[in-house]
Amino acid sequence: MRTVLESQYKRKGYITNSNLTLFGIGSALFPRIFTALKIPSAINFLHFVAIPFACGSVIVKSRSKDLQQIAISRKLLLSLFIFLIVVFASALLNEAGIINTVLDYLLLAEPFILILTIVSIPMNIESYQRFRKWILQAAIINMLFAYIQKYVFRMDKLIGLEDNVKGLFIGQGAGHVLGGSVAMTFAIYYFFTAKDKPLWFRIVVFLGCLNHIIISDTKQVLLSFILGYVLVYFLTLKDIRKGLLYLILGAVFFSVFYWAIYNIEYLSAYTVWIRPELYGSDGEATRLKFATFRLVPQHFHSPLNWLLGLGPGHTVGRLGGWMLETYWNLLAPLGATVHPVSKEIWQAVAASWLGDQSSLFSPLFGWAGIWGDLGIVGLGTYFYMAFVVWRYVCVNDLSKYLMLTVFVFGLIFSQLEEPGYTLFVASMIGLNWQDLKVTSQNKIFSDHFSDQ
Repeated sequence: MRTVLESQYKRKGYITNSNLTLFGIGSALFPRIFTALKIPSAINFLHFVAIPFACGSVIVKSRSKDLQQIAISRKLLLSLFIFLIVVFASALLNEAGIINTVLDYLLLAEPFILILTIVSIPMNIESYQRFRKWILQAAIINMLFAYIQKYVFRMDKLIGLEDNVKGLFIGQGAGHVLGGSVAMTFAIYYFFTAKDKPLWFRIVVFLGCLNHIIISDTKQVLLSFILGYVLVYFLTLKDIRKGLLYLILGAVFFSVFYWAIYNIEYLSAYTVWIRPELYGSDGEATRLKFATFRLVPQHFHSPLNWLLGLGPGHTVGRLGGWMLETYWNLLAPLGATVHPVSKEIWQAVAASWLGDQSSLFSPLFGWAGIWGDLGIVGLGTYFYMAFVVWRYVCVNDLSKYLMLTVFVFGLIFSQLEEPGYTLFVASMIGLNWQDLKVTSQNKIFSDHFSDQ
């Protein structure tokens, strides 16, 4: 009787932890809906509390005896702690505010915290399916919102055109990119994991998500997923002959695509990138894209700045590039600090005729932000967190592919620090790990009873 009661208590505890984690994910995906309903904008910060709280609850309450699960959790915790030390060291060197330090750390580390949380939850098949169903439903709602914005409210006809098709991310400047990114992440994950659904149905879902990025004119989303696929393929390549075959097929695809963008009006927006004169050593796109690396070192006051940057939130990351200005009335009383180089880089964007053409040319992109704020050491410790996830949590090519698309986005704009997107991808990677773990446990369980 005692064993049954303990089992029921543990199962209840696991459901509680799952609910806390889902609440944290939801607080990153849905807050723009609430602010559109006149809820105070402070709700946009709720996930910064909810995700770490869920993680702490899981770590404290979990009584997992799975040695692999425990080992991975410890490695992730260590990498998160090392990165935290570097962020605080950069803040001390540059006299950045404590709120800068906390927010910058969470913007960058929160997806890894969520992966740690999901990996640490001891799930059975029922809790896994419920967790997965909730997240996939959220992705479907995002796509439905985009279709309603396009085909019902015709928001693409208003000022801003296709940029108004934002899915769940209503009122957010780059909301159309985030909505499209979540849609394509969902499309890839669902197509390869929903094996219980007919192939035709998965293809329909995939095409629906692909149309989402077309109606929102998020060209960089398609580019990131194409480059992510190329990277994951060659990083996992074992058969040279097959590699050559895919190179040939890739060349054929790009040739057809090149023809299509000049001959099919639906794809004509992609021609904006095909202008070779922009990309020379002194081309306008090159000068604008690398403006951060030209301007930030002009403000270094110590050789240590090369190692630790100009401080959290002081350059072109999500915090320094947008959040501090947008939420200044909220963050200034908490001791937030700013640096003049952020405004200088925005001025470089405004001064360039390419500045408002496409985010592909923006100097405010993820890797530049981490380097500017935290220096070479900050980049190194961030990559160490990523390596731990790649090595121990990305158990198949699907997870690696999703992770690499995030890294490609880091070369384009600020999606590397956009919680609505990065936490969704992190949940997909964590779910994929849990999927294989639960499947393996069920197989062992079935084999055990079949031998009895």
